[in-house]
Amino acid sequence: MATDLASLQRRFASTGFLTFDRQGALVRAHIATAHATATIYLQGAHLTAWQPASQQPVIFLSRKSDFLPGKPIRGGIPIAFPWFATDSKRDRIDGHPGPSHGFARISEWTLSAAVRSGDNAVLTFDLGPNDLSRALGFAHFHLKMVFTVGPILTLAMTVTNDDDKPLRFEEAFHSYYAVTDIHEVAVTGLEPTGYIDKTDNMKRVPAANAPLTFTRFTDRVYNNTAATCIVHDGTVKRRIVVRKENSNTTVVWNPWNELPDLGPWEWHEMLAIETANTAENAVTLAPGASHTMRAIISVEKA
Repeated sequence: MATDLASLQRRFASTGFLTFDRQGALVRAHIATAHATATIYLQGAHLTAWQPASQQPVIFLSRKSDFLPGKPIRGGIPIAFPWFATDSKRDRIDGHPGPSHGFARISEWTLSAAVRSGDNAVLTFDLGPNDLSRALGFAHFHLKMVFTVGPILTLAMTVTNDDDKPLRFEEAFHSYYAVTDIHEVAVTGLEPTGYIDKTDNMKRVPAANAPLTFTRFTDRVYNNTAATCIVHDGTVKRRIVVRKENSNTTVVWNPWNELPDLGPWEWHEMLAIETANTAENAVTLAPGASHTMRAIISVEKA
């Protein structure tokens, strides 16, 4: 399918809610209805903004993000597939590991459908094998990403194994949420769950049985939990509620410092709560089988 702007505009003009432009070299879709606005880049099927009507923005995007082909965008909701974080296979391609978080977030997806459904705009993106995925050893799969944009944001990724042997993979919606000040944030929902502390040599830490607050670099992997997480953004008196389906891992991350594509103050304004299946919760699909992971994001007044 063509990804030039004119072709996209013609194809989806009848929706009445969808327009397209470029940020740098990347094509992006803008959704605008009476109930919400959002922006999704075709590279990575990467949502970078969602704002329900009469609400503040919910999704964080770094002001220093690069918008270059083949380079990840910092912020929004990157899609990690088929592995999470660093590739465990050290010599996957040309004697080196594959790209961090896999190839899905740096591949060009196809916008295959856009329709209205009640108060919502529903966009479907597809990704099949490409030159990069084949070079990394993934030649028989299909990904379908469905965004339901309205007063509630729903993300649903379906992985289908088109191979004649099992497909094992990790996956994540690496969601960056916008907060006023990380020092004033608390997260509930993970109190009874122990975690792996990636900032302390992968140490396994028992459940804290208390809300999570932030005073330093945080990178925690909570396995074997399907719990709903609530981000309490105290300064603006709102709650960001993250429910999930077919996800047994939650990752919580804040770098507590600037990064090459994250400004010196911006880490104060974001918190990543990641809907995932990683490590011991990785998914194995039989030939011909499919698996769908969902995140359902809403905003409430505190």
